Amino acid sequence: MPVDLSVNDLDRIENIIQKRKRVKRGEQLFRNGDSFHALYAIRTGFFKTSVSSTDGREQVTGFQMAGEIMGLDGIVSDRHTCDALALEDAEVCIMPFDRIEELSREINALQHHVHKIMSREIVREHGVMLLLGSMRAEERVAAFLLNLTQRLHARGFSQSELVLRMTREEIGSYLGLKLETVSRTFSKFQEDGIVEVKQKNLHILNAEALKLIVNAAHCE
Repeated sequence: MPVDLSVNDLDRIENIIQKRKRVKRGEQLFRNGDSFHALYAIRTGFFKTSVSSTDGREQVTGFQMAGEIMGLDGIVSDRHTCDALALEDAEVCIMPFDRIEELSREINALQHHVHKIMSREIVREHGVMLLLGSMRAEERVAAFLLNLTQRLHARGFSQSELVLRMTREEIGSYLGLKLETVSRTFSKFQEDGIVEVKQKNLHILNAEALKLIVNAAHCE
């Protein structure tokens, strides 16, 4: 929430949070086609969002972590347009959207904050389009790791050590790469001394090398 809110405004916002919901690993928070009623603030845990093609293939559209908001996809048509699945046991705060809209009209700082959240989602979508449209495999994986660590660091976690809650296959789906390509790229990064990978645990040894790989894509 915005840091410049008064105590009274903060109390009013807290009052619209109806309840917290626990979501077990492998459970859906919402599904494509579900009616849209609320936004979800992730308190703990990790999620992925995805859509399914007509032939049943899954396309991962994003990964969300504690401190981030989910459900924005449902605003435009009053129905969710993707599936949201917990990659580990999680807990979310349910924020009814009609109440948020009502309160936003009265609290300018809250309205501005909601707009910033929506804008950040648009920027993220543009970033994904850049990944899929112009970057080679190594550049895509490097950009993905940098983005993940930056988001974790902004929430007080380590900037160099992380646990990959998603599978290599899910990373590949998100980045538009085959599983074999993702695995091969991780192996190359490890051989080059850029990262150290032990199952789902990943230690970034040379963040500057990852940045150089990504920057090379912008210079070409």
